[in-house]
Amino acid sequence: MYERLFEGSTPLVERLRGEGPFDTNAEMLARAREILEGLSEAEQIAVINAHPRIGERPDRVRAQSARSFEEQGYDRDQTPPHVVLRLASLNEAYEEKFGFRFVVFVNRRSKEALLPVLEARLRGSRDAERARALAEILAIAEDRLKREA
Repeated sequence: MYERLFEGSTPLVERLRGEGPFDTNAEMLARAREILEGLSEAEQIAVINAHPRIGERPDRVRAQSARSFEEQGYDRDQTPPHVVLRLASLNEAYEEKFGFRFVVFVNRRSKEALLPVLEARLRGSRDAERARALAEILAIAEDRLKREA
């Protein structure tokens, strides 16, 4: 269950699995937040990098995560090629600057709508971006839980 919510077997998922099951989803999410805050930087980055890149080739996203494939809209994707190229360029710049992947709660937005988000976040600091990515991961998990209910 935790792998579906948080993408893969990461330090976060391993800890949740060891401590669960939880009485409520709210309790599990609160504990996930606490665990994320207590992980080492390397462990936090492992959690972040478990998420597929926004705008990655569809076959790669599907192979990594069927949930992300759906959430990123690949099943109905009509993203113009120039947007795909821009996302690839921005993702590369982001990963080069920060050392981990850009993670955002897509929330059914188009890939084109995410361009200014990624551009703005490139102006942030590494620590702020790492914290933001972890917050986005929690928002994604919360949304996944709501949609499962």
